[in-house]
Amino acid sequence: MTQYNTDRLALFIDGANLYSAAKALNVDLDFRKLLDAFAAKGKLIRAYYYTALIEGDEFSPVKPLVDWLDYNGFTVVTKPVKRYTDAQGHSRTKGNMDVEIAVDMLGLSPHLDHVVLFSGDGDFRRLVQAVQAKGVRVTVVSSVKSQPPQISDELRRQADAFIDLADLSQDVGRPRAPRDDRA
Repeated sequence: MTQYNTDRLALFIDGANLYSAAKALNVDLDFRKLLDAFAAKGKLIRAYYYTALIEGDEFSPVKPLVDWLDYNGFTVVTKPVKRYTDAQGHSRTKGNMDVEIAVDMLGLSPHLDHVVLFSGDGDFRRLVQAVQAKGVRVTVVSSVKSQPPQISDELRRQADAFIDLADLSQDVGRPRAPRDDRA
């Protein structure tokens, strides 16, 4: 007998954090497979992807991905990278999306049973706790199998469930092609 999961769920993907975890595991993600895998687990209400973009660059390596995601079922949330000079006079960039993720997750939580957060950022521990207090289960996807581990211990412990990206990559990833450095 077929059993259907009726959980209303949403994905919240911290793009920069997920990229770092996937890179540390040497895995390229197939976002179509990722969307399909989670849509099979319940009623997928929304899939958010958050990233900062460098304005004025002729070509941004993340722009084709952002365009593809936008046309293929993801709600893409972007903001421009901020440039600043640190105390040592070095030019730095900053593109943190934590507030955007928190606002969207808290806003949508009354309509959800389950949230899947793709990030290992310990700053999200309190957000996870607040969403859980609204009766929503939270699964965090990141990695402890990478060197160094990509998830904070506090976030992993706060989550209702943890999925290691290394294990998930069998279903939603493809191994990176080995580079030929002889050229």
